[in-house]
Amino acid sequence: MRLSNAACKLGVGLALLGLAACGSSPKSAPQSVGEVKPLQAVELQWKHAVSGDTRLGQTLSMAKDRLALATRDGRVSVVNTSNGETHWKVDLKTNLNTGAGFDGKFAAVVTTGNELVVMNDGSVVWRSRLTAQSFTNPLVAGERVFVMLADRSVMAFDQATGQRLWTQVRPGEGLVLKQNGVLTAFRNNVLVGLGGKLAALDPDNGVLRWELPMATPRGINDLERLVDLVASASRVNNLVCVRAFQAQVGCVDAARGALLWTRAANGSQGVDGDSSTLVGTEANGVVRAWNRSTGERVWDTERLKYRELTTPLWTSKGIVVGDASGWLYILSTQDGQLLNKIKTGSDGFASPPTALSDGGFVVLTRNGSLLAYQLP
Repeated sequence: MRLSNAACKLGVGLALLGLAACGSSPKSAPQSVGEVKPLQAVELQWKHAVSGDTRLGQTLSMAKDRLALATRDGRVSVVNTSNGETHWKVDLKTNLNTGAGFDGKFAAVVTTGNELVVMNDGSVVWRSRLTAQSFTNPLVAGERVFVMLADRSVMAFDQATGQRLWTQVRPGEGLVLKQNGVLTAFRNNVLVGLGGKLAALDPDNGVLRWELPMATPRGINDLERLVDLVASASRVNNLVCVRAFQAQVGCVDAARGALLWTRAANGSQGVDGDSSTLVGTEANGVVRAWNRSTGERVWDTERLKYRELTTPLWTSKGIVVGDASGWLYILSTQDGQLLNKIKTGSDGFASPPTALSDGGFVVLTRNGSLLAYQLP
């Protein structure tokens, strides 16, 4: 069994395990994209220089026309999405394991020392020691802060005081993926990826409301049985769709707690879409679209094959995706046709493209540029 590089950093219980035998197979050379006739314009709106090590691998948290981002060496910033100016920033002077959760006012991160740190308006409000590591952005919502730990437990804290409200412990496999997982809100529920299952918890007490299998562990040892849900999930109305790492994609009706469909899919990045279509990037660079309601395949494109793609972003003007060489691509939502390509000058991306409220998008590069674009 061969795993991608993303799988070579795994946790066992409360400790991390480096797998010497995890060596990756030789990479296939990316196919030439060639010249692209621009069919969808892309305009750079602003550029924000980020200080610190951006190679954290995070999903940008957006709320109230502001976004929060973090660097691996502990710098947390809140940026105005209208102009890229810094609203506030904090240097925690310690390394981080997660990106920032954010509700428009409070931001939260988890350090490599297993400490949850909550900030507001440029100051640390409180800290709390956790019982295990975490690799998933905290969720800041409903005047609470939720964290998912590497031992498959979920904890909730009072946003203002840091008081621990509850802990939910669920049984899971021995290994956990060292990657941003699924932790999001749906109405009055906390949705969390626990191994290959998507679960809904009561935010007031942590009681399990429903739990649905998105992928089933297979194999004879912990490594072969590794199944985790990866960020980002895609929610449109009641339908929430997720990817299980290198196993499957699927959608549920989160209002009813009902599994709608799953399909085999070999990818390590999250998914996105609109009310009718779900789109994801496979491990080999194929971009694939499914019918959101039925799971039937709508289209594939191999134009970006072997280019190590990010999680895609679905917009009304096209699908935005980045590659490991720092190129951004705009694909048609109808058939995956390549509509444009943009060179950012980076050697890759530290976040997937994230939607802005005005119809544009923002992306963080590995060389420390936060870039905001419009699709006129």
